[in-house]
Amino acid sequence: MSNGTRVLITGGAGFIGSALSRHLQEEGYEVHVLDDLSFGLRALAGVPDERFHQVDIRDRETVKRTMDSVKPGRVLHLAAVHFIPYCNAHPVEASEINVLGTINVLDACEACGSVEQVFVASTAAVYPIADGAMDETQATGPMDIYGITKLATEKLVSEFHLRTGITSIVGRFFNAFGPNETNPHLIPEIQKQVLAGVRELKLGNLDPKRDFIHTEDMSRAMSALLRVQVKGHEVFNIGRGIEYSVREIVDAFARQLGEPLTITVDPARVRKVERMHLLADVGKLKQVTGWEPRWGIDEGVATLLKERILDRA
Repeated sequence: MSNGTRVLITGGAGFIGSALSRHLQEEGYEVHVLDDLSFGLRALAGVPDERFHQVDIRDRETVKRTMDSVKPGRVLHLAAVHFIPYCNAHPVEASEINVLGTINVLDACEACGSVEQVFVASTAAVYPIADGAMDETQATGPMDIYGITKLATEKLVSEFHLRTGITSIVGRFFNAFGPNETNPHLIPEIQKQVLAGVRELKLGNLDPKRDFIHTEDMSRAMSALLRVQVKGHEVFNIGRGIEYSVREIVDAFARQLGEPLTITVDPARVRKVERMHLLADVGKLKQVTGWEPRWGIDEGVATLLKERILDRA
């Protein structure tokens, strides 16, 4: 098997990474996973022990040693601290993992000599507050620690490409949803309450709209970007292209449940600073790869109502 079909996913035991690991293996890639299991679960990585590497990306020497031993053709760097309230409360940790950890991964990619393409996960949180759909030419303007660390990551990827000539792709993830969520975001919070029998949901801000994309569609988008062999350095939005309010998400759960749901605003869950819209223009992704999203909110919610909540005790 050539190195071109051997991939290393950092964060491959996490929410999005585990879906990507499964998808790429179904497509015939030899997948290795590097994850420190601080948020992810070993079982979700979906690879045998010899292809699972429990490593903290802040450990520069171990990251380099692992990369040298795997010698992947492609690296998909998803390992990060994602949850915005956690990042805001722990800015030093978020910076160490998201920024310094990325430097370690990129330097290891350069040193090992086998890597032909690097994909690095960024976020829609690098965009400023705006009402319309964002495309990749939109000026950046993050409003939280998470977005700031990810914008720094994007700059590092651009510099990495200029320095090494290695093809580098930045994927700006919009709001992911699907099975095995590892952060207490909106949809898993609704899922948890509903599966616990609650019908009067306690939630925070109700009016903001977000572009929710299923992890299966995200995995297909990343796989498509590997397949078309993008050259140089490129940035792509990875979203659904449709935005939904919190109320509309609750309505989708009620439809799939076949029962009415009501909402009580919990002041402890209300974010003091909140953007009202976050919508992806995914025209570039579609044009370059031919990718189209397949999963709507209702189909995704239906699967979540059948899912057993992961035991993280």
